Amino acid sequence: MLASVAIAPLNHLLRGESWARKRLQPCAGKTARFCLPPFPDLALTVQASGEVSTASKDARHDATLILDPGLLPRLIAKDEDAYRKIRISGDSAFAEEILLIGRNLHWDMEQDLSAVMGDILAHRVVQTSERFVHWHAETIQNLLQMLTEYLTEEQHLLAKPVRMHEFVQEVNMLYDNTANLEKRVNALISRPPL
Repeated sequence: MLASVAIAPLNHLLRGESWARKRLQPCAGKTARFCLPPFPDLALTVQASGEVSTASKDARHDATLILDPGLLPRLIAKDEDAYRKIRISGDSAFAEEILLIGRNLHWDMEQDLSAVMGDILAHRVVQTSERFVHWHAETIQNLLQMLTEYLTEEQHLLAKPVRMHEFVQEVNMLYDNTANLEKRVNALISRPPL
């Protein structure tokens, strides 16, 4: 069900970007599985044309890409760091090719909408949606920052970054002191008796 909903728009994007289809053509026959809990997995097979189709039920997954649910809004907003947090298993070259295409695949929404509703209205709809996506990403970032401050300052459940840095330095100093003490003990043990 999810695959059939995703395939038509994805292939529409690929038809608009010939470079992406050319990059996928050498991967023809390979299947990628996308995991985004709690949604059902999505398995797509690359066709010889460079477009994708629903993978057959018995298809072997060449690459699996696992996304945490919080990454989806960041991916939609084209946050580069979000792509680095996608976990990959299987054929890493195939998965990296998919990620490269995902980073650079652009939908000219304004052009598609202008055919349906005219140029001016399409332009305004695109501007509004871009502002909404920006607002959404900014709101999530602000909420995470407020939650972090609450947990560090009010509840003291998280350590402050400065305190964590000091703790790491203290552990490193303790490690160095222990290594020096071990060398002294070994020197005393190996010293000939008087």
